[in-house]
Amino acid sequence: MERLAALEQDPAKREQAYAAAEERILLCSKCHGKDGNSKREYIPNLAGQKPQYLFDAFEKYVDGQRTDFVMNQAAKLLTLQDRLNIAYYFSQQKVAARPAAVAPDKALLEQGAQRFATVCTTCHGEKGLGHDGFPRIAGQPGEYLTHALQRYRDKDPSRADSPMLAVAALLSEDDITALAAYVSQLQP
Repeated sequence: MERLAALEQDPAKREQAYAAAEERILLCSKCHGKDGNSKREYIPNLAGQKPQYLFDAFEKYVDGQRTDFVMNQAAKLLTLQDRLNIAYYFSQQKVAARPAAVAPDKALLEQGAQRFATVCTTCHGEKGLGHDGFPRIAGQPGEYLTHALQRYRDKDPSRADSPMLAVAALLSEDDITALAAYVSQLQP
């Protein structure tokens, strides 16, 4: 975290990190897009994410605290500095709004907004933009959000030690559907 703080405070280091990451994101861009905006509904956007969150996630994939076959392998191929640079790079990208495949149901969005206000805002903020070590969830793909919330609710071991396990345990399938619809349409 000291390296990340030093990078964020030094314009020359930020420029170097950004340039170095542009050369290393080839593998990342296959799934997450060169600009961090995923082309697939089941893969999260990294654009505009908090650099601390991205770096922490990388480290959890490296040491096995989080498990995903592709991410565990990819993270281990990168040096610590590569992971830091890539986290910074994606944090600087702009989140592209995703067009809805189908106009969302107003009642479903209202249900999602109400549930979001009672369950999500403490950690993710009123607009889902995240802060500190909590990720930006606004504008994430609906399919990704649904699957992630189900995994947390079902206490998937690949998400061990996450505060989301206790939060998601309170969610019904209808809550998850409503939250995914609402959060995916929030403007990042």
